Amino acid sequence: MELPNHGANPLRLYKQAGISPPQQILDFSENVHPFGPPAFLAERWPEMLALIASYPDPDGEPFRTAAAEFHHVAVSQVAVGNGAAEVFTWLARRYRSQQVVLVEPAFSEYRQTLEAENVRIREIQLQPESGWQLTDQNVRDAIRGYAALYICNPHNPTGVLLDTETLQRMAQACLEHECELVIDEAFIDFIGEAASFMPLLEEFPNVIIVRSMTKMYAIPGLRLGYVVSQAETIGQLKQGAAHWNVNGLSASIGADLLKETAYRSKIIQAASQERQKMQQFLEANHCRTSDSAVNFLSFQLPDPNSSRAFFTDLLKDGIVLRHTESFRGMDGKWFRVGMKSTENMEKLREAITGWLEAN
Repeated sequence: MELPNHGANPLRLYKQAGISPPQQILDFSENVHPFGPPAFLAERWPEMLALIASYPDPDGEPFRTAAAEFHHVAVSQVAVGNGAAEVFTWLARRYRSQQVVLVEPAFSEYRQTLEAENVRIREIQLQPESGWQLTDQNVRDAIRGYAALYICNPHNPTGVLLDTETLQRMAQACLEHECELVIDEAFIDFIGEAASFMPLLEEFPNVIIVRSMTKMYAIPGLRLGYVVSQAETIGQLKQGAAHWNVNGLSASIGADLLKETAYRSKIIQAASQERQKMQQFLEANHCRTSDSAVNFLSFQLPDPNSSRAFFTDLLKDGIVLRHTESFRGMDGKWFRVGMKSTENMEKLREAITGWLEAN
């Protein structure tokens, strides 16, 4: 069966899998946490309605300035997108008909947007035997003659984190070979800004950092992302972008979300606790797991050949995991699970235990 390239759309998944959806579905295929957005959204929603009657700011203000202040960079170093996905279309256009290196497995939007712009792709294939770790040598061997290298940190779908020192060495190697380094930090919020490459941007003018507001703040329906780099690079990326590409609600709400320090701390702690419990459970049941640092992890059954039956049986029981058919090098033999409420994580563990005992 052909499955969707993305998680977070369970009814579409059931339709493509040819399975009738049960009444209750628990979706672990998305990486948005279960606590909902900060409380101020509901409290201030009536006054926000006024924003609908006016055209939004063409540069995504006030969010653009708020993001620049949050990261201690100039406003000219930030561009705001309709989700990080839009930013990747800008990047693909930047590398049109050139050569780019992707680290696989990877978020499918990288390849889809690049191939649409006739970009030739070289792969660095990560391996479970090495803990899905990217090394300096992997990078040095691959980047010569290439326009850019895409790295997701923490890595999606495994959650593995590259430390800043390792990333610095990779950025330096790219700089020496006139290769841009695109760092997708969509999930860095679940660790904290200390893990971000942002403070090193001045030292590495070849680095472009993409960020998402969707995951940490549970606002996937608002579509808000941004990109940070040198002012000249940002100006080039924004050329050709749609006017008013970010709606007024998203720009206003996003500016206030960055002030939510206590909220972020709560989410980081809760996600970490649930991930650790889930990892311990899976390892106790002889499953192989990724060494994740964020709000999701990947795992493999004791018998990977049972993966399709396991996935299908859990679907029938209303449990949706993120399949890995679209992640190169995982090929459906691994599963990604996003951390949800304590109650729902327990239901997931019960379902996995029951399946393993029966099979």
